[in-house]
Amino acid sequence: MSHEKPAHTSPAPTHEAPTQARQVETFLRDFQDRLCAQLEAADGSAQFREDTWQRAEGGGGRTRILRDGAVFEQAGVGFSHVMGTTMPPSATAHRPELAGRAWTALGVSLVIHPLNPYVPTTHMNVRYFEARKDGAEPVWWFGGGFDLTPYYPFENDVRHWHSVAKNLCAPYGDDVYARYKKWCDEYFYLKHRAETRGVGGLFYDDLSEGGFERCFAFMRDVGQGFIDAYLPIVEKRKSILFSEREREFQLYRRGRYVEFNLVYDRGTLFGLQSGGRTESILMSLPPRVRYEYGYTPEPGSAEAKLADYLVPQDWV
Repeated sequence: MSHEKPAHTSPAPTHEAPTQARQVETFLRDFQDRLCAQLEAADGSAQFREDTWQRAEGGGGRTRILRDGAVFEQAGVGFSHVMGTTMPPSATAHRPELAGRAWTALGVSLVIHPLNPYVPTTHMNVRYFEARKDGAEPVWWFGGGFDLTPYYPFENDVRHWHSVAKNLCAPYGDDVYARYKKWCDEYFYLKHRAETRGVGGLFYDDLSEGGFERCFAFMRDVGQGFIDAYLPIVEKRKSILFSEREREFQLYRRGRYVEFNLVYDRGTLFGLQSGGRTESILMSLPPRVRYEYGYTPEPGSAEAKLADYLVPQDWV
């Protein structure tokens, strides 16, 4: 893996992190390394380049971008560990008890935009948040998940994706997969289009029930689950031949990804309101995209069939 700056120059926190945050940071840094190595192997051509950055208000991160690969047109894998003394409005509106607390947030986020329209776009995020105030118990939670956005879906791929998600959730409770799948379907929903962003997956937030060790284990399992769910799909579909028609449809549908991330995504809003690094926050956007007024796919076409997948449904 090629880096613009060596990995060991990644910024250290501006204060000593509590033990829980240090544990999460160690895992996330290693997880980013493993993700990048496996994606480079799957692409077989391009390598990630690293941009290490610091945040004036506290903390920093390392953003890694792979561009113009044999398989991935753009893949971004970002690690961040940021902190501050004042919560942004988007957070206190959701959790008013956070007002007046110093906070730290750690996470790894990934968005992949493949070149081949038969390979789905995907997103994964695992994160940890902690807020502290003298004389009060710390407030902490985990969040994250993964979702899949195909352009030419294969039902077997979608069932595989959800089977991995269901199996990783099983040790944590019989209802966990159903709850987090439903949350994903509802969260990644474009109300103004009346369609889901893709075929869903898992989404969870505010996770603290069961204690730190149990929640931390779930984070790790979600991370590994993403690898187990996505890479086999890439291997099966990356060599399918495609024409300009499929490519143009892919670029058109990428517009929906842009619409969701800029209109609805809470992570994007939190990052921008908290003074986050704009380039890293917006790495989720596709490198190429097109819009077309009033587009309607030809009835019965492969493009028209996508609509059948953009409604919440049981896949396993």
